Formats: sequence, C-alpha cells, structure tokens
Amino acid sequence: MVKKVLTWGGLAFLVFFIAFRPDSAADVFKSLGGGIMDIAQGFGDFFTSLVA
Repeated sequence: MVKKVLTWGGLAFLVFFIAFRPDSAADVFKSLGGGIMDIAQGFGDFFTSLVA
C-alpha cells in the first residue's frame, strides 16, 4: 500500500514539475541523460580496453 501511494505521489510530482517548470524539468532530464551516457561510455571504454 505504501509503495502504491509513493508511486502515485511521485508521478503527480513529476507531472506538476513538468507542467509548471518545463525549463527546469528539461534541464533535470538533460543532466540525467548525460549522466547515463557517461556511465555507458565508461562501460564501453572498460570493455574495449579489456578486449584489446
């Protein structure tokens, strides 16, 4: 039950954040995407070095 409430609360906050602060929301998602890309690049470099 708590998980369900937290999930719906998080979703409501996300919609509110995007609706009322779209520029800030875009910056947050750009930062998250950049971080994920950096992690993926690190794994790629690791496996390239491991194989080569």
